[in-house]
Amino acid sequence: MDHQPTSDLASAAAGGLPVDSGRSFWSDARRRLARSPTAMICLGVIALYALVAVVAPLAYADWQGDTNYAQANQPPSADHLLGTDTFGRSVLAKTLLATKVAMTVGLVTNLIAIPLGMFLGAVAGSYGRWIDDVIVWFYTTLAAVPGIIRVIALKFAFQGKVLFAGTAWELDLAGMGGVCVALAMTYWIGTCRLVRAETLKLRELDYVLAARAAGRGRLSILLRHILPNVAHIGVINFSLGFVGAVTAEVILSYLGLGVQVGQPSWGGMINAARTDLIVGRWWELTAAVTAMFVLVLAMNILGDRLRDALDPKLRNA
Repeated sequence: MDHQPTSDLASAAAGGLPVDSGRSFWSDARRRLARSPTAMICLGVIALYALVAVVAPLAYADWQGDTNYAQANQPPSADHLLGTDTFGRSVLAKTLLATKVAMTVGLVTNLIAIPLGMFLGAVAGSYGRWIDDVIVWFYTTLAAVPGIIRVIALKFAFQGKVLFAGTAWELDLAGMGGVCVALAMTYWIGTCRLVRAETLKLRELDYVLAARAAGRGRLSILLRHILPNVAHIGVINFSLGFVGAVTAEVILSYLGLGVQVGQPSWGGMINAARTDLIVGRWWELTAAVTAMFVLVLAMNILGDRLRDALDPKLRNA
């Protein structure tokens, strides 16, 4: 059976929008995305950040030991394009190394949160009754607490905790691993709510009723018909959640609750440079804020273009 989002195609037809039956939903979305120069530029910027996140740790492997107090707090120059910090280390190297933290947190957080939210939302909408009541009660209770407060509380709870200690999967929750887990336990709620609402609509459509009449079980219908048809929600929420995760990591690192001390991060750079402006040292703060701004802007614009490409009701807007 075709796995293109039937509800979206039905909505498009009902609204008088053109539907190309010879092209699948996803190939049509890719074509629309590829025809947007803005989306392609943003995608290129994000790919560049990903490349920097991989290459920078190799290029600046000895960054921690590269201290030179004689060159501390030097402004941008030919030798140091973005100046130096309090320890005489290159701010450019620090900014590039911090890209790895931002990209890792954004990626890992959403790789946990989006599938979790999609699965729980689909289960709640598909099975209904007490299962739906439990899941709705759970995310409603969590949503009643402000997001940043939830993350900070989880980070405090993770202090000194190590998962799978002594194994190859050892995860220190006091550092970046804890940030990813804490954010993931917060960011699945929005996806769960949206997927549940979409599933409640999908389960009443003809093709789902036909599968149920043919004797297929709820789990089979969930995996074969429901989840593939709500996948576009996960794609859109991934791009938007990436922005939220990067921003939250910067805030946590600024508060001293993010990555471990000594590991470069944009939030840590902002925290270290918060008093530098008083004495005219603007370069470290500017580098961190600019790097974060460009990444967040590119992800936001790409998320908007993805939404336009994947939502039939917005395609002619």
